[in-house]
Amino acid sequence: MNINALFQNFSHSDASFITLAAGGFDINDLAQKLGDACFLFLGINFFWGLYCVILSWRRANQLRFRSHQDQEEFINELLPRLKSGAFDEATELCEAKSLRALPRLVLTVIANRRIGYDALREQVGELIQRDLMGPLEQKMSWVATTIKSGPLLGLFGTVLSMMAAFGRIGTGEKIAPHMIAHDISIALICTAMGLATAIPFSYLLANLNIKTKELLEGVSSGMTHVLSTFRPAKNKVVANAR
Repeated sequence: MNINALFQNFSHSDASFITLAAGGFDINDLAQKLGDACFLFLGINFFWGLYCVILSWRRANQLRFRSHQDQEEFINELLPRLKSGAFDEATELCEAKSLRALPRLVLTVIANRRIGYDALREQVGELIQRDLMGPLEQKMSWVATTIKSGPLLGLFGTVLSMMAAFGRIGTGEKIAPHMIAHDISIALICTAMGLATAIPFSYLLANLNIKTKELLEGVSSGMTHVLSTFRPAKNKVVANAR
């Protein structure tokens, strides 16, 4: 592109901007309105993240046993029934605690016990990843998105509010100090709101990760004991084979 063509492009851009300004379009007013709208975006981001945190928290607490001792008591009651083949009694025990993840998986294992040990282990692994961890990880990913979006939305509102403030100064008119202070205060409030979303939600997400890890470890440990009762016995070595 030569210099003349470049100059013509700039001329057309200036002419377009003048036309928009003549038609009532003001970039400073637009920046101010978008800066005010950032409060709405920040509010939506905060409450959506809070909603996902509450759902994840309740889900994790619902699926896990209250303590390691409670799970050990359940396993100690369940294993003798499975080893003796009392599957009806084991089913009743699991149904009494069907809100927990481990009893739900045990019910699936009992219902499909005839498919074999290897198929059961594969099926349990799929259920843990798909039905247990999948929904929790989905909600927690939204919490992580809320943490990342908060400061970005705050920065976006800050930039727009500062654009509006400097736009007022750039008009050359006499501007009251309180009007500039208002735009600057909006910019700082947007930044503070973004940080106020990211900081506490980071701690909440860390706590959710710990709960989810404990849930997964507890379920995996419990299912290891349960599946061991369905493992085929090793071939016995017959004495005096000769």
